[in-house]
Amino acid sequence: MSKLATALVMTLLTLGSAAHAQSWPTRPVTLVVPYGAGSPADVLGRMLAARMSELLGQQVVVENVPGAGGVTGVARVAKASPDGYQFVQGGTGTHALSQSLLSKPPYDAANDFTPLALITESPLVLVARKDYPGDDLMGFIAHAKKNPTTYGSAGVGSATHLGCALLADAAGFKATHVPYKGMGQVMQDLTAGRIDFGCDFVLGALPQIEGKVLKGVAVLTKTRSAALPNVPTAHEQGLKDFEAYNWNAMFLPKGTPNEIVMKLHDALTKTLETPAVRERLAKLGAVIPPAERRTPEYLGGFVRREVAKWAGPVKASGAKMD
Repeated sequence: MSKLATALVMTLLTLGSAAHAQSWPTRPVTLVVPYGAGSPADVLGRMLAARMSELLGQQVVVENVPGAGGVTGVARVAKASPDGYQFVQGGTGTHALSQSLLSKPPYDAANDFTPLALITESPLVLVARKDYPGDDLMGFIAHAKKNPTTYGSAGVGSATHLGCALLADAAGFKATHVPYKGMGQVMQDLTAGRIDFGCDFVLGALPQIEGKVLKGVAVLTKTRSAALPNVPTAHEQGLKDFEAYNWNAMFLPKGTPNEIVMKLHDALTKTLETPAVRERLAKLGAVIPPAERRTPEYLGGFVRREVAKWAGPVKASGAKMD
């Protein structure tokens, strides 16, 4: 083929791709939620998909693809065609913890996707048995450094496990991990005094803290939780810049045209600004990041930082998903 013919073919391909991006979407779009139906991630995905469908003029269909802690569904989208018709709801587990928990992750969280937007953050809160010594975080840490301490979680490699592991590492104390099948069991044993502390999501710990059956020691984000306004953050109490929380974000396959990325980002942004959506998310204990932290560029850098942040605590914990 001559150079002129090659150039002509390339031009036609480029024009065809641009025309496709401008007309997108012309059929339903699939949002892959890599967890089971009825899970918190599924509830979030379906809530956002309903509003996005209205804004895009095409249905956003939620498809649950659970398995391997969310890795199965995310890996599928990593290999999907970059035409905008599949995107995935990832988070701390799939795009940060998996990179250290798995010896050979099936995708590179930082390089195998086109980042779309960070959508929610769900703070963890440090809760201790009611009679645990120390009235604040520094008192808690001082006692933990000098005495054998145990904490419970929803299982090895879970956010509730590694959030506490990250806290212990940052604060300089050692604690024995006791894995459970769920945080409900952790709360029961904490209330009974059989373990010393745990790191639960705000929504899960709220009833115990408000009922004063457990001690809310610190919210593990830089800003206080609207649901727990009287519980100061770890940052406020001297553990500067410390954060441990679960986040959710949207990702497209790598190579998705920028025109499609921006159309989907615009629909997602407008969805998150919808009053009914914001109200419901607040009731679920989720925080919507400010606009400057919801850009594709921000998410790209954020994922890289999260992978690096969790690598040390995961290694120290000995947790593995293989």
